[in-house]
Order: sequence, then structure tokens, then C-alpha cells
Amino acid sequence: MSVKAAKNARELLLKEYRGVLSTHSQAVPGFPFGSAVPYCLDGDGLPLLLISRIAQHTRNLLADPRCSLLVGERAAEDVQATGRLTLLAQARRLDEAEVAQAAQRYYRCLPESADYHLVHDFDFWRLQPVRWRFIGGFGAIHWLDQVALANPFDSASEADMLEHMNADHAQAIAHYVALAGLPAKEAAQMVGIDAEGFRLRIGGSLHWLPFSRPCTSAQAVREALVQLARASSWPAAEAPGEG
Repeated sequence: MSVKAAKNARELLLKEYRGVLSTHSQAVPGFPFGSAVPYCLDGDGLPLLLISRIAQHTRNLLADPRCSLLVGERAAEDVQATGRLTLLAQARRLDEAEVAQAAQRYYRCLPESADYHLVHDFDFWRLQPVRWRFIGGFGAIHWLDQVALANPFDSASEADMLEHMNADHAQAIAHYVALAGLPAKEAAQMVGIDAEGFRLRIGGSLHWLPFSRPCTSAQAVREALVQLARASSWPAAEAPGEG
């Protein structure tokens, strides 16, 4: 397995937050049924969906949990020349004991969905990987068995870091936005931190930005964010063993 391909596939999964969920149609047996869905990643780095109980794709999953999620680079001018990732998976509806932790991460990224869950009978589903297919461009084609990476920070630790950054370091966050060349019509909020980077919400859009090296402790995250706050350009990723 290509370690580089797995990392590139994971970064695509992190950078995007919408995909096409394909399920086995119950209304027209034998045919795939595609639906556009938002997603975020759970503590294990796996896609988490919030879908309606009456939706066709939910009915399909209840009958047959085998599915796929296709994720592609947003606003790609040539979809065949850019990255795309297909996850073949088994979907599982979360039980009550799992919902609170899943909801905390999901609602930070997609806050408008909170009302759906409470009012419109939506449930959280997790996609458990069977295999991944990543295409990084022409000729860069890989079947991968492992792409996801667990978040080293539990929900409470992550929430504490995010609250601190949003409350006390708005200027630094604005600098990250400018450094990355992101649209800045609205103030950004930091809504996620993982080992490899962090996620910003600007208006209704999500943007994931990478650290220069993996961060598996709160102190390492702090150092990486301070480095970025002082940088004049986005630092290149360090090779293993550097730093």
C-alpha cells in the first residue's frame, strides 16, 4: 500500500465535507441509488452522516447496509484530472450511547443540522470501511485498505482547544485565513482539530488546513498554531524525522 496515496486520500476526505452516497435501491432492485450528503469525521476519522429516517437512502441502508461514498475536489475544472475518493463501506446507525459524542463534532461543523436531528427524525450513521479507491489524477490509481486516522483528541479536549482559539485568538485565525488564501467575507471559526490539521468554518463553507508536522498533544497543536500565526507563507510539510 502506498503511504503517500493513503495520506493524500485522507487529506481529500478531510478537506471536503460533501459527497455522493450510493445505496442499493429498494424501489428499483438491482440499481444503485445516489444521494448528495454532507458528512464530518468522527473520533476514529470515519465519515459520519446525519440522514432522515424517511429518506430513500435510509430505507435502502436499513435493507442493505452496503454502500459507497464518493468524494471529489470541490470546484474542480476537470473532474478526471483531480483527486477523488470512493469509500466502499458498511453503514451502521449509531445507538443512543454514541450519539452525544458524534453530535458534538457534527454540529460544530454543520450547526444548521442540529434542528434536523431534534425535530425531523434524523439519525447518525457511521460508514465502516471495507476498502478505499483513490485516484489522485491521471494514472495515480490506488486500492487502499487503510486511509482513516483516529483523532488523538477526545471530544472534550478538542472542544477546549477550539473554545480557547475562537475566544482569545480571532486575530490569529484571521491570519490563517489570509495565509491560506481563503475567502474572508465573514469571520472564520475554528471548528475542528486533528493530528494533521484543523478545520475552519467561514459562512456555510468548511476548509481544512494542514499542520507542517503531525500533532498528537495539545502542546504540539499550540506550537503549530503559534508557528502559523508568525508565518508569512504556509509552511511546507516536514519530512519524517525532521523538526
